[in-house]
Amino acid sequence: MSADVCVVGSFMMDLVAYAPRRPEPGETLIGTGFSSAPGGKGFNQAVAAARAGARTAMVGCVGDDEMGAQFRTMLGAEGIDATAVTVRPDAGTGVGLPLVEPSGQNSIVVVPRANHVVDTAQIVDAAPVITGAKVLVMQLELAVEAAVAAARIAHERGVTVILNPAPVCPLPAELLEHVDVLVPNEGELAALSGEPGADPVTSAAALRDRWGLDVVVTLGERGALVLTRDGVARRVPARAVTAVDTVGAGDVFCGYLAAGLAQGLDLATAADAANAAAAISVTRTGSAASAPTADEVRALVAASPTTVSPTTVSPTTVSPGVVSPAVVSPR
Repeated sequence: MSADVCVVGSFMMDLVAYAPRRPEPGETLIGTGFSSAPGGKGFNQAVAAARAGARTAMVGCVGDDEMGAQFRTMLGAEGIDATAVTVRPDAGTGVGLPLVEPSGQNSIVVVPRANHVVDTAQIVDAAPVITGAKVLVMQLELAVEAAVAAARIAHERGVTVILNPAPVCPLPAELLEHVDVLVPNEGELAALSGEPGADPVTSAAALRDRWGLDVVVTLGERGALVLTRDGVARRVPARAVTAVDTVGAGDVFCGYLAAGLAQGLDLATAADAANAAAAISVTRTGSAASAPTADEVRALVAASPTTVSPTTVSPTTVSPGVVSPAVVSPR
């Protein structure tokens, strides 16, 4: 069965600690809670896309262990096609170690394990799944070489390619030239532009103009920016909610954005729905588990309509040189 959305990405079992604050170096803190749940950027995005109503498939790898078995069960429960998900007895399932503060803000350490077993050969084997989709979504918890191979295969067949550059790392030109929509958060945008503290509209416009792609920047409680290749920049406002856990919010955004594009929405409208989905997700604990259903998102959009407004980019500050050569590497 062809999918609307194919996610090439990671599986990370989230082992979440809740604490009053981040510990200082050498300090031990007493935590306030603990939870464990299936996560990883790829899995989270696939679950979000599926709950948005998109037929979803996933390409990735888990270990032949209890955590891997949980993931396979969850994929089936969410109706996600796992044909291209491999099981490796020689590599354990990846783990993520988030620390969540009372504000809901989080920091995360990930240990990829089986995720880094995914190589170009597996991506080539999964080509029928990738090219059968309308939209491909990728992150960078897999090896960059795997992302390059997937992007090239999808791009050559006219599949829309979304890249969430997280965790941020040097990006080869041969990856970016096959990407249609780049979706960084504000910190990732600063790293890619090489200009921390710069106006995000200006930095995003520089990336858009250099690589000829659309850029959607997630800004948390400040909403999102949408910059399209036709030169238009728009601000998508956020909806006011009380956050309890921000783990996975960016992944929910990406999954809903992909589903919206696969369903024929324009980028700004898809981003508005994705913003609403992310807003709901931060009011709940968990990563994949926090992804709302399409009905929940429609209800919030109807109850809290927003206006997507144009914004301006200063032409004097936008240049291809803004992209840091230390981050965007040559082919």
